[in-house]
Amino acid sequence: MTSFDKARLLALAVPAALLAGALGSQYVGGLYPCEMYHWQRWPHYAALALAIAAFGAGRRPVARPLVLLAGLAILISGAIGLFHAGVEYGWWEGLTRCAAVNTGGSSADILREIMATPMIRCDEAQWTLLGVSLAGFNALLSLGFGSTILALCLKRAR
Repeated sequence: MTSFDKARLLALAVPAALLAGALGSQYVGGLYPCEMYHWQRWPHYAALALAIAAFGAGRRPVARPLVLLAGLAILISGAIGLFHAGVEYGWWEGLTRCAAVNTGGSSADILREIMATPMIRCDEAQWTLLGVSLAGFNALLSLGFGSTILALCLKRAR
């Protein structure tokens, strides 16, 4: 397996695993995401789409730039995760507003939805393991694997 093949496989596996964990913690574990958690997901969605396209491209020259872009998207999610973790740990101030998703409907439906939606703060970690929050884990994993993907992708074949 070449270093590019490893990079392409990681570019697919990393966002898939991290999104599965995020969505699982939300829908199975009951941890409702704050707005900054959603921000961290978008680059992973993009990375996943780019990695799938890179696999579809096979050995054509377009595959390498797609994997590079996927690696960059993963790094961007890691940077957002680092910012969010810093907000949770009190290293710096984050957002001063809250957000909720509006699914539409009548005014009464919207009001009922607002009243039923739990208020999720971005400056408080909902869950930690060994003192590391979910945003912290996303930062560590995304920055580490994103860097690895770029390094493998840029490594010259012998």
